[in-house]
Amino acid sequence: MLVKVYGSAVFGVEATTITVEVHMDKGIGYHLVGLPDNAIKGSSYRIAAALKNNGLAMPGKKITINMAPADLRKEGSAYDLTLAMGILVASNQINAPEIEDYIIMGELSLDGSLQPIRGALPIAIKAKEDGYKGFFLPIQNAKEAAIVAGLDVYGVENLQDVLDFFSGKRKLEPTVIDTRAEFYKTLDFPEFDFSDVRGQESIKRCMEIAAAGGHNIILIGPPGAGKTMLAKRVPSILPPMTLREALETTKIHSVAGKLKEVGLMNQRPFRSPHHTISNVALVGGGSYPQPGEISMAHNGVLFLDELPEFKRDVLEVMRQPLEDREVTISRAKFTVTYPSSFMLVASMNPSPSGFFNDPGMPNTSSPHEMQRYMSKISGPLLDRIDIHIEVTPVPFEKLADDRKAESSVEIRKRVTAAREIQTLRFQEIENIHYNAQMSSKLIREFCALDEQSKQLLKTAMERLNLSARAYDRILKVSRTIADLDNSEKVISQHIAEAIQYRSLDREGWLG
Repeated sequence: MLVKVYGSAVFGVEATTITVEVHMDKGIGYHLVGLPDNAIKGSSYRIAAALKNNGLAMPGKKITINMAPADLRKEGSAYDLTLAMGILVASNQINAPEIEDYIIMGELSLDGSLQPIRGALPIAIKAKEDGYKGFFLPIQNAKEAAIVAGLDVYGVENLQDVLDFFSGKRKLEPTVIDTRAEFYKTLDFPEFDFSDVRGQESIKRCMEIAAAGGHNIILIGPPGAGKTMLAKRVPSILPPMTLREALETTKIHSVAGKLKEVGLMNQRPFRSPHHTISNVALVGGGSYPQPGEISMAHNGVLFLDELPEFKRDVLEVMRQPLEDREVTISRAKFTVTYPSSFMLVASMNPSPSGFFNDPGMPNTSSPHEMQRYMSKISGPLLDRIDIHIEVTPVPFEKLADDRKAESSVEIRKRVTAAREIQTLRFQEIENIHYNAQMSSKLIREFCALDEQSKQLLKTAMERLNLSARAYDRILKVSRTIADLDNSEKVISQHIAEAIQYRSLDREGWLG
């Protein structure tokens, strides 16, 4: 007897429907074909134990299973439930004439209970597109899959629940999620709020500008100045995610298996990998490619603390994703692409000792040590960071000040208003949503300067020995400052403020 059941494979952030064909014949044997990996090949032992512990049995016949398309690599243990159901129907242990109307996925424990799977959301989206009636999966993944409207999502705890459904012994209620209600659940009081920060008004202003224009930013200052504390609060002032951004972000975290029981993600992610991270863990990859930290930070913030401590080759692999806002991972037989549009926030000490340019502390680093320390960050990487700002320790008087500082909610209102201006400006331009994404052509179009502003910028570049790479960055940042001021034109005061945010381009920092 030949039976077809359906599962799904995830490549990148997209799913592909997999047809599992189960054929029973005379003889004894278990043959699994269709490019399964070792986890799938080992499924027969899990399935046999699960069936026996639920009053069923592995048929003593020749079982041939084909996972089509046969030239597509399948990996993971999520096909256990699919294979088990196919075997039971093909051996006439259960009667399930409607089984071909459903996608069935789940990892079996030996007692028949189900373990969570990865990629439930993209699988559900594909199931809806292909016209399937419903989707059976572990109950832990039900909320994320139920985000897809028009598809019956059944979260089940064990194999017996699925058997009872198809035999008519039990009626299961599909999981229902109000996607828009989930999306509009917001945190009015973020965990990390700028109202908790004493002093550092100039740094807060700088971060407001960075958030408003989507600019990458690096904080330079001695240990204890508050760089990490400030960086953790950046997500609290970013504009709320759109529904499209929330779905994109949720898909990536679903593929990585990081959602747990959460439904739709409506808060921007904040990722802070340790400086010992490998380049594969940062950008993604592996034998079976998985998203890395930069994709997990999509539509949110990637914070790299102590930037020079990261391996240089790790930092260099970020250059292309920072420019293209996506990561492409190629293997011999397939290529996957993960989105990686994130805001980079980096921090570093100004020298190995941490106290270069600090009049209150001696700098014990030699010129050679300084040069070696700063050379860990390449010029091309700095090219992709719009704002450099020095962070100095807060004096005692401000630390002891009990007055409440401006909250993140108030700052976010101004940031959101500036982003709305940019959305309107770039509405006719594909893949451009905020100022940091502007090309040289768009900079010339939207950052036109009057003579006074041109002269100011020329003088600054000559006197402060600013490099040529600083020119476009200053114009982009000045455009964002103008948007925060609700100014249609970029004027000299916007240029003057933007010039302050290029510390590492000045002579004496990078040699």
